[in-house]
Amino acid sequence: MKDLVVLVPDKNLEMSISALLRRHESMGTRQMEANVHVHVERDSGCFARGHDFLRSMCREYDHALVIFDREGSGQEDRSRDDIEREVIQRLARSGWGNRAETIVLDPELEVWVWSDSPHVSTCLGWGAEREDLRTWLEEKRLWPRNDAKPTRPKEAVETVLRKTRTPRSSSIYQRLAECVSLARCTDPAFQKFKAVLQMWFPAQ
Repeated sequence: MKDLVVLVPDKNLEMSISALLRRHESMGTRQMEANVHVHVERDSGCFARGHDFLRSMCREYDHALVIFDREGSGQEDRSRDDIEREVIQRLARSGWGNRAETIVLDPELEVWVWSDSPHVSTCLGWGAEREDLRTWLEEKRLWPRNDAKPTRPKEAVETVLRKTRTPRSSSIYQRLAECVSLARCTDPAFQKFKAVLQMWFPAQ
């Protein structure tokens, strides 16, 4: 059996997760054989039909992960924990038992982008000659001064890309996942992602 199958809603998350899984030493895991699939119905499809997508793979892989954004899932009025519990229960009943987990990004993938790493500015095209990126975002009322992350992380990313005239591309998320220190991301969903992988695939 292969180690891991991951279901995600779009190319951005596919590129991010694939890059993170390759950084097994930084993640604190052993190297693993993993495949990442994109659900055609995006976040709402991962939520409502992820278990159906993965049902036929439960004898092909040791473990499964379903990862999607709360924003766009159709479940925006519910908590991240509540959404995760429902999907995990469906996966368990579809044949995965206790070998599957769900990670809901709250509100969306871009919450993983924002950290104090200097690579964030570089990957978003923010040159060294410009003012501090966080200061600029605070002035634009996109990043409250005392908050660890922008209130609307995706809107903040898109605003910076427009400012720097950087084309929006999945490769940006891949580069971020490849170079930003994983110790700098304190987002609860990311911490769960790491913990699940470390439990399933402990470093040798």
